[in-house]
Amino acid sequence: MDQLNIPEGYQTVMPYLIMDNAAAFFDFTQKVFGAQEKMRVMDGEGVRHAEITIGGSTIMFASATDKWSVQNTGLYVHVINADETYRTALQNGAESIMPPADMEYGRSSGVRDPFGNVWWITSELK
Repeated sequence: MDQLNIPEGYQTVMPYLIMDNAAAFFDFTQKVFGAQEKMRVMDGEGVRHAEITIGGSTIMFASATDKWSVQNTGLYVHVINADETYRTALQNGAESIMPPADMEYGRSSGVRDPFGNVWWITSELK
């Protein structure tokens, strides 16, 4: 079988989101999850292609256009403190789907961001 050569800083499967107001998505992810910008290519319709990292994971995204309609997703993210991250998400325009609760797999909560994506936020039980 052939060897898969993935560029450094990328993983085998990465989400690619298309949304309204994609430029504001970076600000939201930076404030809530500490996202780092890898690249942002703009054009006359907004963000043509952008990449952020959260921890060691890359998320790609772009602005919706007449050719490319909104494509939202659900994302599961591990954080240090699920309660704090949940509160920060709400303070930055997210709506609650599930308040923080202890589950068998960790302290977990859910929010829908202002762009229509769902984030399942989980931290280790203490």
